[in-house]
Formats: sequence, C-alpha cells, structure tokens
Amino acid sequence: MDVRPGESVLIITDLLHQREILELEKYIRERGVNVMIRMVPAEYSQNLTAYFEELAALMHTHQVIIGATHYSLVTTEVVKKAVHGGSRFLSLPMATNDGRSLLEYDFLTMDTGKARLKAEMLLKYINGSTYLRMKTPRGSDLSFRKTGRRASYFNGRARDNKGFTSSSFEVYVPIEEDQTSGTGIIDGSLGYLGKVDKPFNIKMEAGKITEIEQNEDGKRLKEYMENFQDERIYYAGEFGIGLNTKSKCAGRCYIEDESSYGTFHIGFGRNIALGGEYEANGHFDVVFREPSIYSDNRLIMEKGVITAPELQIW
Repeated sequence: MDVRPGESVLIITDLLHQREILELEKYIRERGVNVMIRMVPAEYSQNLTAYFEELAALMHTHQVIIGATHYSLVTTEVVKKAVHGGSRFLSLPMATNDGRSLLEYDFLTMDTGKARLKAEMLLKYINGSTYLRMKTPRGSDLSFRKTGRRASYFNGRARDNKGFTSSSFEVYVPIEEDQTSGTGIIDGSLGYLGKVDKPFNIKMEAGKITEIEQNEDGKRLKEYMENFQDERIYYAGEFGIGLNTKSKCAGRCYIEDESSYGTFHIGFGRNIALGGEYEANGHFDVVFREPSIYSDNRLIMEKGVITAPELQIW
C-alpha cells in the first residue's frame, strides 16, 4: 500500500478476525503510521449496504483503507467514492474454509510485478474488443459483451492500479449486465461456499441465471443466492481471469480460488467499483477450471494457458 509515516490507515473488519487485525495493526504502527480500526456490527456482516453512510464518512478522513471484513467490500459504491477522493484501498477479504487465517496462505507471496506484466498484456487484447467468450472442456459456452466498459486488474499493489487493488490477482472486466448468455458447467469453486465436488450446469439469458441444475452443489448455490433476497444477485457483472500461479483452486479460501492461474470466474451482483453500473445487496463469484477465452475472435487463453507468444512470460 506504500504507506508513509504520518499517514492514517483505516482498517475495516469484523468480530471474526480480531486476532489477525491486531497483528496487522501492530505491524503498521511500528512504521510510524496512525491506525484506526472500525468493527462492522454483526448484523451487517454479509450485507454492508445499510452501513455505508457511516463507512463513507470515515473513509474520506484516511489516506489508506484496508477492507479486511469476512466478505469483500471491493465492488461497492462507497469504495469507488473513497478512491476517487484520493484514498488508497486494499481489498483483503478474510473468509477461509479450513480454519486457517488468510494471512497464513502462501499465495499472498505472489510476485506483484509478474502479475502486472501478464495483466497488461492481456488487457491489450481485451480492451480492444467488444465481445468475450468462455468455453471449458466440460462443455461451458458463455458469451459476454463489454461495450463502453474498460477492463483492469488487481495485483496487490495500490500504485499499479490508481490506488485501487485487491489481494485477488486477476484481470477483471465489468461486463454489460444484461448481455451474458449460454451454459456454464461450474467445476471449480462456489466462492465463500468452497469447492465444487460434483460439477453442475447453470443457464443464462439476457445476463441472468435462469436455471441451476439441482445436484447437491447446485442446491447449495441456489439456497445461498436466495438468501440475498435480491433478484439482482442473479445477474453477471464481472468477467474474471486468475493470474496467481501460487494460488490453488481447492475451495479453502474464496480469494485464493478466484485468483488461481488457469481459472475463470463470473462475479454476480454488484459491480459498481469495478467500472460497471449495477447495484445489488452483494457480490458473489463462481469459478471454472481450464477456460478457453476468446477476445472477439482471438484466442487468448486455451484450457487455462495463455496462448499468445508475447504473453508467455512464466
């Protein structure tokens, strides 16, 4: 985050992660930096929308903001406004499924420079295109459109993306919210819900999930999305490509799963801070393995491997 002495850091967190945050606070204070910790009340843990007004007032008084809540803040309007106001923001969602702290995971040691180079080369193709398409060996075939939308990336360094970054190393595209269509066979991860044991189909029309195959994992996804009590959570708002070669899509950690090199993810629901126009009560990602990705008619990734010779830097 390039924190400098005399700056003020705001850590937004919740009661689930006090131990990690106290360690983080100690580390920051040792560098001569002021730290404020704001605990999000339990009733707002999954849906922070009702708490945004108070958060917004705090954010604008700090140069650096770390969103270390259980669920990610990165797609929200309040983060977008804080970054536009000159604050630097790091998304550090703390959710894991194996009992370990996020801060113990090796994927956080990924080389930020290598991820930036890979992302910048991919973006040359993606930002010059209108349509994107994703296929997988299991039979996924989904099309997306991004007219007027600009893709970008996260690599853990605020200076590389105008003060806005995440511990998820990825290329992200704020796709048009009513233009995704086709069939997806989800075989990687269900975000916060963890690993997919038995792949299942989803069908999409005009941007929205219209059908979820009801095997055991499909039922988990359907129940989870219903709990948002918001039809807008079923719309695709993000097209994502994992960049982190140290990440493993094993269902242990939400942010590791979607970061994994060789995977693709769709973010459903809110996408405002990513450059989209869609508000919802939340944001939720599903991960696919071994994607073949087309930017207009150009193949840029084949079965999870970057194809263009100038992109093969690892």
